[in-house]
Amino acid sequence: MLGALNDFLSDKTYIEGANPSQADVVVYKAVGEAPKEDSFPHAARWFKHIATYESEFDTLPGDKTKEASAYGPEGEAGAAGDDDDDVDLFGSDDEVDEEAEKLKQERLEQYKAKKAAKGPGPAAKSIITLEVKPWDDETDLEEMLANVKSIEMDGLVWGGHQFISIGFGIKKLQINCVVEDAKVSTDDLQEQIEEFEDHVQSTDVAAMQKL
Repeated sequence: MLGALNDFLSDKTYIEGANPSQADVVVYKAVGEAPKEDSFPHAARWFKHIATYESEFDTLPGDKTKEASAYGPEGEAGAAGDDDDDVDLFGSDDEVDEEAEKLKQERLEQYKAKKAAKGPGPAAKSIITLEVKPWDDETDLEEMLANVKSIEMDGLVWGGHQFISIGFGIKKLQINCVVEDAKVSTDDLQEQIEEFEDHVQSTDVAAMQKL
């Protein structure tokens, strides 16, 4: 708006004619505050000048009913009636907005295409050490191990294992696995192991580390 007004006033003292009028009053009120002189020198000069007439606004000649958007056309300032030459100082910025939106959408599409070309990043994974405790020293540990390793889940890979003595002739199973964090829940995995209740008394997570 101010850019158009500044350009319009580059060779004019008033919005219409050679004297201040209601055209200046309407546009002055629409602008609201003094434009910056370094950015809009002509508009700032005009605004400062019209401000000196504030006490006379009601007495200035012209149509008080017009909107600010009705002023600014060369046709009204010079050859009235030629609508093709109208320069609407307070007109819509739809055309500018459409261009900006179009550019924004183009950049967004470029970003999406570039991201798709790179493909998804590596899945987040963790290495987990589980401890599986048997009921007593008569529990078949090899069978318990086979049961545990029989569990298959998308994103689960079993690793090495060992049997560790915990006293009174009882040993627990310590086994490693690698899981994809988004696919495998540690709680769900422990629940499935504990379903082998003929062999398994309880399970614990001894260690967990992100890969």
